[in-house]
Amino acid sequence: MTDHYEALGVSRDATGDEIKKAYRKLARELHPDVNPDPAIQERFKAVTAAYDTLSDPQKRQQYDMGGSNLGGFGGFGGASGFSDIMDAFFGGGTSNRGPRPRMRAGQDALIRIEVDLNEACFGTERSITLESAVVCPKCTGSGCADNSTPQTCPICKGRGETQQVTRSFIGQVMTSRPCNNCGGYGSTIPNPCRECSGDGRVRARQTIEVKVPAGVETGNRIQMSGRGEVGAGGGPAGDLYVEIVESPHETLMRDGDTLHLALTVSMVAATLGTKVQIETLDGPTEVEVKPGTQSGATITVKGKGMTHLRRGTRGDLIVHVEVKTPTKLNKAEEELMRKFAELRGEKAGEVEIKDHDQSFFDKLRDAFGR
Repeated sequence: MTDHYEALGVSRDATGDEIKKAYRKLARELHPDVNPDPAIQERFKAVTAAYDTLSDPQKRQQYDMGGSNLGGFGGFGGASGFSDIMDAFFGGGTSNRGPRPRMRAGQDALIRIEVDLNEACFGTERSITLESAVVCPKCTGSGCADNSTPQTCPICKGRGETQQVTRSFIGQVMTSRPCNNCGGYGSTIPNPCRECSGDGRVRARQTIEVKVPAGVETGNRIQMSGRGEVGAGGGPAGDLYVEIVESPHETLMRDGDTLHLALTVSMVAATLGTKVQIETLDGPTEVEVKPGTQSGATITVKGKGMTHLRRGTRGDLIVHVEVKTPTKLNKAEEELMRKFAELRGEKAGEVEIKDHDQSFFDKLRDAFGR
């Protein structure tokens, strides 16, 4: 006869928890449903008999003193042993799961709204209409019609599950499953609400006011607690998430809190300098193009960028200057250009190649995004 401690692979001073843990591990490996090999089944019988004895303090004491295992394998040692076996397989038995609640929490909902750059910068308020699950106005979530109430299920007697005992070569095995009559709720609704068919909720269109904070950008989500889908049985609603999609601006490009604007000026304006009115999110603003401005130069306008979402401060507006060189000249204009070059001591076709510096390569990398 196999030693029970050796069968479970535990020491003689193992605690009850250690014995249960060892048996649960072996039972999952050796159960006939997992491994039908006859030799493995014999070992499974030995392991189960060992657990039946060692899990009961009185049986274990008698076994340690050299007595029998009181009841052997066939019947699991009575009701107490059978309950322990079920505990080992199912982690605590099946008697305390109880019926499913009819009231359950609702799901979250997601909706996207589009805002322009101005709204993203300064914030806005929107009225959005969406269809979602709401509490049934007829039964106020109970699912019952005419002030009736749910009735205890006559099949499962309110437990929400039914049990079935079958016999196998390892003895009696009890299985539990949700009651087919009540769906596991433990009660039935004999007179369901006609509006919601007993679900406690209906789908309806509703209008919600959304406050969009200043500084949002594409991908930001606004969480509105309790404005999502109402749960079954009138359960608490989930949350509504409003995702922001920012539409592109005609002239301004956003990079975080910084805005960028491309400005094209004539060669004469860049040479002599000028003042130009540009459109910003705050309205028309005057910027100065200083004399001798080169193509690629930038002008920073402080505080005319985007609002920071958390700090509330404003970023800057960067104006990128492009000097437009004339491509076609008439004879008079060409003559004037030659005269201009002569006055400056320049010769046609004369170029100058300078040694590069680090700033040159920095600008080159920026231009190609590297």
